[in-house]
Amino acid sequence: MVHISDGVLPGPMLAAGFILTAILLYYSLKEIKAEEIAKISLITAALFVASLVHFPIGPTSVHLILNGLAGILLGRRAFAGVFVALTLQALFFQHGGLTSLGVNALNIGLPALLAWQLFEYRKNLASPRRETIFGAMAGGMAVLASVLMVSLELLTMGEAFKEISVLVIGVHLPVVVLESVVAGAATGFLANVKPEMLAGGNNGSFPR
Repeated sequence: MVHISDGVLPGPMLAAGFILTAILLYYSLKEIKAEEIAKISLITAALFVASLVHFPIGPTSVHLILNGLAGILLGRRAFAGVFVALTLQALFFQHGGLTSLGVNALNIGLPALLAWQLFEYRKNLASPRRETIFGAMAGGMAVLASVLMVSLELLTMGEAFKEISVLVIGVHLPVVVLESVVAGAATGFLANVKPEMLAGGNNGSFPR
């Protein structure tokens, strides 16, 4: 899984994670409007529930992350949703931990913001399926970015974590494909029936 547990990373890295997370939380919540709360809460709940459905792969299991889809639907608000979902997962199910919460929020929340930005480029594609195409790309990219960030962090811990870092990438490759399909299908569907659910609605922009 892409959660890093307490006691794995050194103190300075954990501290840096909390500092960067605080900065991104401020950016994510800046000028938030009351009418956005319901949508953010809905997507946050989906992120939380996704961690409860596990798929066995070899000696371990993985679960959907949905950070790419969160970025597509929430724009910059996605980071706040990820942070709340991870906090609840750590408190109720010990997924990750509280001291590693900052790093985990970065690992999942930052790719969500990147997915949002990637999805913005759909406006440059003259195709009726552009939301599906870029939704799939953003969904898969977000998971892959999260996995690579976790793997690199584990590699900094020395040779003992090399095999684990490789395993993290290997077991999540099917998840990358699955999330790409899920995000593409969901985005294409919403673009047809409820485009205002996408970040920025029809025009693809998000309030700043």
